[in-house]
Amino acid sequence: MAWEEWEQLKSDVAARHTTRMQLNQVEPAPGGDSGTLVSDRPTWARAGHDVGSLREGIGKALTALSEGQDGIGTEGGCRTAAAQKEVHDSWQRYIKSVNRRCGRIAGLLEKVGNDQVRTDEAVMARISSMRVAYEDTPAVGGGTGAGR
Repeated sequence: MAWEEWEQLKSDVAARHTTRMQLNQVEPAPGGDSGTLVSDRPTWARAGHDVGSLREGIGKALTALSEGQDGIGTEGGCRTAAAQKEVHDSWQRYIKSVNRRCGRIAGLLEKVGNDQVRTDEAVMARISSMRVAYEDTPAVGGGTGAGR
């Protein structure tokens, strides 16, 4: 195949597949989703509670991990005991870290719900104040008929 033919084939393929920009997003659902986001305080509070409730299971796992370590001996007794202690300590740090993260995330989710409600209320109050300020503005030309 000659070089010119190769170049022609590449440009034919490029012409058929034009590059287009696509934002990283989920494709629309088939059937015509309205695209509205529904979010409310109870949903955020439930999410926060659910994440927070993981801490109970994590606490039980931490207790079981510690109880499983009982009777192993000291790290000076043998290499296996020392290795077991090292693994135990590593897992204990990890589980405590996960527990803290769940607590923080639970608090953040609940805060988002509270902040969202406050923000919505502030916007509604601002719109209401604008209605009051401009509702009684007389029509241009002094008319107050049905065309208003």
